[in-house]
Amino acid sequence: MTLRELFAPFGSAAPELEVRGVTHDSRRVEPGYVFVALPGRRFDGHRFVPDAVKRGAVAVVGARELEPGVFYLRLPEAELRPALARLAADFFGRPSEKLWIAGVTGTDGKTTTTFLLHHLLAATGRRTGTIGTVGYDVGAGLAFPEDHFTTPEAPEVQGLLAQMVEGGLTHAVLEASSHALAQHRLDEVAFDLAVWTHLSPEHLDFHGTMEGYFRAKARLVERAPLAVLNTACPYAMRLAGRPHLSYGPGGDFELLQLEEQASGLAFAFKSPAGEHRARLPMLGRYNAENALAAIAAAHAAGVSVAEAAQALEHFAGVPGRMQLVQTEPFRVVVDFAHTPKGLAATLSALGPTTKGRLIVVIGSAGERDPGKRAPLGRKAMELADLAVFTEEDSRSEPVENILAEMARGAEEAGGREGERFWLEPDRERAIALAFDLARPGDTVVLAGKGHERTLERATETLAWNEPALARKLLGLE
Repeated sequence: MTLRELFAPFGSAAPELEVRGVTHDSRRVEPGYVFVALPGRRFDGHRFVPDAVKRGAVAVVGARELEPGVFYLRLPEAELRPALARLAADFFGRPSEKLWIAGVTGTDGKTTTTFLLHHLLAATGRRTGTIGTVGYDVGAGLAFPEDHFTTPEAPEVQGLLAQMVEGGLTHAVLEASSHALAQHRLDEVAFDLAVWTHLSPEHLDFHGTMEGYFRAKARLVERAPLAVLNTACPYAMRLAGRPHLSYGPGGDFELLQLEEQASGLAFAFKSPAGEHRARLPMLGRYNAENALAAIAAAHAAGVSVAEAAQALEHFAGVPGRMQLVQTEPFRVVVDFAHTPKGLAATLSALGPTTKGRLIVVIGSAGERDPGKRAPLGRKAMELADLAVFTEEDSRSEPVENILAEMARGAEEAGGREGERFWLEPDRERAIALAFDLARPGDTVVLAGKGHERTLERATETLAWNEPALARKLLGLE
């Protein structure tokens, strides 16, 4: 594609130069790239224009008065992010228009529902890719890039979708974060379906109010021709005037019966196609609702409800989300829970199917919200029988200081060190200690790291794979 073709929608007569890429990150610029200078909270992209030009940029898009020495398109600042999305989509040939795409949004359940829907589509013969918190799959299996976040910037999104098209995929499932929707990263994705799981207070430092948070996520539903909405979420029901299917109490897809077992969930549900039974090898009753959301979404994509219900039984789980490592002689579960609320939900979900004691390994990140450290210790004592407090990306902070705060919270809840909780700064040794404490019938929860593939310390960053480490310590591999 030439620069003139790429910039034509902006009414700009750019020169006939070959374009080899579009980016907002000057470090990624190569000869032939277009660099879009985005303003940000910490860094202003306009500062990096000279670096981008030095690296070979053939054009710059920005909002300041500049003379970069290459073709320059100046736009109002508010139009820069939409322009980045438009340029990226056009450069990659608008790949989303060649795929059936579902976007999944919500505070809770987003990642699990995305994985479930991906599984249901793939298991019923649809070549399906995904982009989300854990990583992405463009047809060659799940990749775990270190710098990946829930919804990448527009050039990365469009590039991954283009890889899916090139690889012969027909469907895709994207996690749509509120940040991504507010920052126009998904503006040029042609969604066929929006899935809304749940909305509760989060990211208010960015959105300001719950109404601002809601409005950001509502963009997904407002852009898609069809939605799947959770009847249990009042915010979702504000969008019920749009074409939709519903799940939850009184919805089109509704749970009729649920049995929690040590190795998963067995449930019955009603649907527009009648009543069905299903088994899901996941823990936590809330995952039955996530499964209903995925079944409803798969139904919207043309999968029969009976096929979807049957396919659930073979779901391999979500990396680091209530991930079962072993069931006997004691159960081991890896989960991403790293906030007091998340830890409470995880421990509450596992309690009913634990015959013996509930043991949790948990830390709290350095250089992040210190106010959650004592509450994490309290929740561990309130909802688990034993706890081992350890590191979780301590970064530049002394681990001992973080653990002291967690211990303070545990003591406030009646716990005593050496009786109900232990402090072990080294995470691998902490997990080994928890396994040594475990007896037949117990459940050991390794919380906080989940799917993450690094462990950050002050002087080093370790490669990390918590499920694999647990299996090694248990002698399973």
